[in-house]
Amino acid sequence: MTGEEIIKVSRLTKIYNGSKKPAVDDLSFVVREREIFGLLGPNGAGKSTTIMALCGLLKIDSGNISVFGLDVRKKGQEIRREIGVAPQEIALFPTLTAYENLSYFGRMYGLDGTTIRRRAKDFLELFGLTEKANSRVIHFSGGMKRRLNLITALLHSPRLLILDEPTSGVDVQSRKMILDYLLALKSDGITVIYSSHLLEEAEKVCSRFAILDVGRLISEGKPADLLAGNGGFGNLEQMFLGLTGRGTRD
Repeated sequence: MTGEEIIKVSRLTKIYNGSKKPAVDDLSFVVREREIFGLLGPNGAGKSTTIMALCGLLKIDSGNISVFGLDVRKKGQEIRREIGVAPQEIALFPTLTAYENLSYFGRMYGLDGTTIRRRAKDFLELFGLTEKANSRVIHFSGGMKRRLNLITALLHSPRLLILDEPTSGVDVQSRKMILDYLLALKSDGITVIYSSHLLEEAEKVCSRFAILDVGRLISEGKPADLLAGNGGFGNLEQMFLGLTGRGTRD
């Protein structure tokens, strides 16, 4: 495997107040430059907690995380300037228009007005939202909000893109548009963390996976290597269910 280490997580543990069990338990993995790295697992596996810790937005109980070679506990603000995050919960201002949202987030990242207008125009066109640029987000469909949410994460040209369930609750057309864009990113040099419980999608876009369950890493590697190393499974979904169980996770 080649490429600079962009993320190194070493023995990460997080226990929320009032809980007896860790949300993340002794977790370690490495993500390298230009990878699309999948964080997979059922509900409650620890994916979102891991993402918040990577962004320096969550105090960890033990372990270490470095992003771009910087300690997130000491250089969190510096790291966040180089990261684009599209969270699972839509992070948009519903009473503002699509363009006003992009202008707000662009200025938050220090972009000037000319750059914001140019990039907003290009991304709105790319994601089929040009005609909605001056419409208030409160009137958008779920798929439109999800696409705009992704644009806010891309607007400042981040070195690292973190996507938490990026196709949750969207229509088929929006899902295809988002996945096609992620596939195109593979050749653009952006490193991506892709968190999902949708195996079919992740298999299409991710070069490597880490499968989590109850906060622990249970398997990691390329899709073919995972299947080869966990014998007896015909595909990734069968392996996932075999490793994490078939019980529902609410």
